[in-house]
Amino acid sequence: MSEPLVLPFPPPDGVELKKAYRNLYLSANGTEADKKRIGNPANLPRPWDPASCTNPALRRELWTWLEKFVIWFNHEYVWDHNAGMIPACWPQHPHLVHEIAVLADQRRRAGLDPTSSALEEWHRFGIPGFLERLKTRTKNSCDEHHTTWPAEGRQGRNLSRAVVAKRKQGFGDDVASVGPSPREPRPAPLRLARARSGELVNPVTGEVL
Repeated sequence: MSEPLVLPFPPPDGVELKKAYRNLYLSANGTEADKKRIGNPANLPRPWDPASCTNPALRRELWTWLEKFVIWFNHEYVWDHNAGMIPACWPQHPHLVHEIAVLADQRRRAGLDPTSSALEEWHRFGIPGFLERLKTRTKNSCDEHHTTWPAEGRQGRNLSRAVVAKRKQGFGDDVASVGPSPREPRPAPLRLARARSGELVNPVTGEVL
């Protein structure tokens, strides 16, 4: 039996993943009852931002979906591996995880569009932009095996106690340079006038005190 000429895009599967997308949709397009039940939409997990998915079941389903997406993408959109192929060790590269999650979600959204416009934009801008950043950031370092993070040593220095303290000192000096927070001027003391009868009068309101 021959294989199909093209393989279908793997949609997000799993109970929790579908629930996450459904809640995001209802938070924007649902009834008032739906929005009240869902609560603050800012607290909803967003599959295109894996760090926001803190539910273990959802997180597991998300990794399963992204794994399927990467396999599909490499098969359907990469001909020459030198042009940019997502390496097998992509989960060990946080910058790739962030990019792949967005790329997969944008392809999902494009597939829901009743016209071809969104998919054409994904082809024109999404894929080339992603592949260019992939080549720039990883080059061919992980073609045969995973390469450790080249910037690990420099990041360690950035997080060292002395360097962090120096940055915080700089922040504090900058805040002090702009001076204390402005205070509202105190109102001038009210000077009372004295009427001919000898009574004190508020000159603003005319009130007899």
